Amino acid sequence: MATSAGEPERGRGFFGHPRGLANLFGIEIWERFSFYGMQAILAYYLYFTVTRGGLGLPEAAATSLVGAYGGLVYVATIIGAWLADRLLGSERSVFYGGVLILLGHVSLALLPGLGGVAVGLVCVAIGSGVLKANTVSLLGSLYAERDTRRDGGFSLLYMGVNIGALIGPLLTGLLQTRIGFHYGFGLAAIGMAAGLVQYAIGRKNFAGAGRDVPNPLDRTYVPRVVIGVVIVVAVIVAAFASGLVKLEDLATITTVIIAVASVAYFAVILASRRITPTERSRVVAFIPMFIASFAFFSLFQQIFTVIAIYAESRVDLTVGGFAIPPSWAQSADPIGIMIFAPIFAALWTKLGTRQPSTPVKFALGLIGMGVCFLLFLPFAGGTGRSSPALLIGVILLLFSVPELLLSPIGLSVSTKLAPKVFGSQMVALNYLSVAAGTSAAGALAALYAPQHELAYFGLTGGTAVILGLAMAAVAPWTRRAMKGVH
Repeated sequence: MATSAGEPERGRGFFGHPRGLANLFGIEIWERFSFYGMQAILAYYLYFTVTRGGLGLPEAAATSLVGAYGGLVYVATIIGAWLADRLLGSERSVFYGGVLILLGHVSLALLPGLGGVAVGLVCVAIGSGVLKANTVSLLGSLYAERDTRRDGGFSLLYMGVNIGALIGPLLTGLLQTRIGFHYGFGLAAIGMAAGLVQYAIGRKNFAGAGRDVPNPLDRTYVPRVVIGVVIVVAVIVAAFASGLVKLEDLATITTVIIAVASVAYFAVILASRRITPTERSRVVAFIPMFIASFAFFSLFQQIFTVIAIYAESRVDLTVGGFAIPPSWAQSADPIGIMIFAPIFAALWTKLGTRQPSTPVKFALGLIGMGVCFLLFLPFAGGTGRSSPALLIGVILLLFSVPELLLSPIGLSVSTKLAPKVFGSQMVALNYLSVAAGTSAAGALAALYAPQHELAYFGLTGGTAVILGLAMAAVAPWTRRAMKGVH
């Protein structure tokens, strides 16, 4: 991707960027199309009655499964990073992650019952984690260290993510309501297949980028890894088969496991003798932001659990004689990202050094998410479809504002605060906060019921606002502990 002089290629690629960006842009569109398209109808498939095409699970079991699955996606990014570093390299990891996602969607489309759900969700979760972890790494490898086009390239990739996230729920939801769930899952599979085809055709555009394996695994360890995976799978299957773990408890168990793993991660890093006092202070500064991120995503990811149920059961979805599929509610956030992301980018550029510090942005993001939940209060309570679709759509559109204040900032600050010898682990910690919040969103959904909406939205939204204010209160201390990182 560079000239003989070592300068990156300019003007002859994808909008003036390396040609490989086109492949990554395409696979991100189709992967997010399939991922969000499937997830938009997943909860409905699980709890709708058999006569409506679903599996007839209790709502609490359905939302618990959705939350645990969402948490697994982010935990799987750690697996993806390990595969790239030790076995495959980032370029091959992206491809094989996509293949695993495709197999998952095919399983959901063709295999009946909970067996198809189990195989499909495990494949999609692990495949998405592997692809998610390595797309960013592979894109970064296409640019020279000081290439000024780098930020623009990542902005284009992020646009691809949101295009797919917007279109996926619209089309799969339409198919689900018109001809059935398995057709919606099938469309997600077709989308992922299209992404893989265009990626495979253009793999030469990477010109060898991402093919190296930075820290190859000794072949003698491969059998041990395989045996370890088999043991883990066997334990999980036995836990479900014996009734030790029930679907209703899955999200709570997943949240606890991720929380324990996160505490252990922090302990290992802080206890290391290989980090300096300044680096240790920065890791400590990340703790309140980790908690804020967890709390934020425990609300935000309810768009796939509580908000999905609310949209289907409590919202008047008829507008101008057209029956809106309830899954379309999940396309509101990507629309908001496309509207507000350029505004935020321009705002931070204009403010420069006067913009809020990272801890304050986290506080504002968490407070904003709480306010979004409190906005449901005027429509809460009672029974039947009393909430107007257009007004609820505006609230969901506003979800993107706190998201932009916290989500991308979290990934950025985790790299800034990372000790040199624990760079990947700090990024993994950020993903673990998202994973724990996502699974918690499934666990919290068990507390939701239409007759308890005032208490539910009031308590969850109010708690988030209080935690956001607490984050704002400790922001000066957090900023000092960051030791010069802004």
